[in-house]
Amino acid sequence: MKNKSCSDFSKKICIKILLERRKRKLSQEQLASLSNLSCNTIGKLERGETSPSIDTIEKVANAFGMTFQELTDVTKIDL
Repeated sequence: MKNKSCSDFSKKICIKILLERRKRKLSQEQLASLSNLSCNTIGKLERGETSPSIDTIEKVANAFGMTFQELTDVTKIDL
């Protein structure tokens, strides 16, 4: 993760988004479409260039068919 100003929690959420997208065999474009976010936003999140807002987390969770709590449970993500 490049952005030193992102908290560890934000970094872990970004990693989880990347892992969940890959697990579901979705492209960044597909996730962007499902979540009503831009592909650029998904890319920046996955590269750790920006911290996800609460609204963004909710949109991505919905796109994955997960709850907000499931997506933000990063207890198994190590940096």
